[in-house]
Amino acid sequence: MTGTPKLEKVRDYHVSASPDLASLLEGMGKGGGFMGRNLFDVASTFSAMCAREGCTKFLSFPAAIVATGLRGVLVDMVRAGLVDAIITTCGTLDHDIARTLGDYYVGSFGMDDARLKKAGYHRLGNVLVPLEGYGPLIEKRMQPLLGRIYERRRSVTTEELAAEIGRDLASERSLLYWAQKKGVPVFVPGITDGAVGSQVWLFSESHRDFRLDLLGDERRLSDIFSDAKETGALVLGGGISKHHTIWWAQFRGGLDWACYVSTAQETDGSLSGARIREAVSWGKVKVGARQAAIDAEVTTVLPFIASYALTKRGRRQIP
Repeated sequence: MTGTPKLEKVRDYHVSASPDLASLLEGMGKGGGFMGRNLFDVASTFSAMCAREGCTKFLSFPAAIVATGLRGVLVDMVRAGLVDAIITTCGTLDHDIARTLGDYYVGSFGMDDARLKKAGYHRLGNVLVPLEGYGPLIEKRMQPLLGRIYERRRSVTTEELAAEIGRDLASERSLLYWAQKKGVPVFVPGITDGAVGSQVWLFSESHRDFRLDLLGDERRLSDIFSDAKETGALVLGGGISKHHTIWWAQFRGGLDWACYVSTAQETDGSLSGARIREAVSWGKVKVGARQAAIDAEVTTVLPFIASYALTKRGRRQIP
């Protein structure tokens, strides 16, 4: 019949005791079932983006996921070269320091928060953060580090600060350690909104000539976007990290590749819930960009997305 689109059949897919991840996700894609199809679309688009020669790959995410075991997946992505630059929030620095030097614990969403406070724990969703292993520990680590930085310079960008923290931690558990080791810049546009940022403020109270050079970060981002042959982004969640990524992309005509993972809704007009099509209207994503999105919580899907990209690249072992 003239005008009838070519339809693809919904196909069953199967699992086994030893599933091949790539085949499983590809089966989910062909199965055409709800978010399973979307998961394959995001995984395959991200994989193609990573394989694209000359494409500068951005990863943006809010800090909460670094408080979970997913930090290990982020480390693997950096080590394997799936990421060229990171844009995130201050808590990423906080949690990376705290979890490198200490431990967080498994809790539940329904715990009694008054009892937790009395016992000396913060609750981050279903993760328990020891009070003494967060603010006080970060202060103990950051003040001497800032003092050493101050001996050499009077200002620091967030990129430089993140790299300094990574070198200071000197641990293979640390995301910031691997980022500086692999030459992946980490930008934190909202640096004062977190424990590390508060420590910089506290240090500046007794060292009034010390500055955070946020415009230096912006110049670096401008250079990275301007020099890129193509740009792509895996955008996890929303907030300032998401917006800062696509904001800079608009100055070069928009992202060439865009993958979104989010649970936010678009009906409140928030940037966090805004779909890729809205970014197209702003010129933050190109009209012809290859794109994919999934409504999902990041910790449940990123391991599959990253593993698929590594599998398709043929790099099962991370260097």
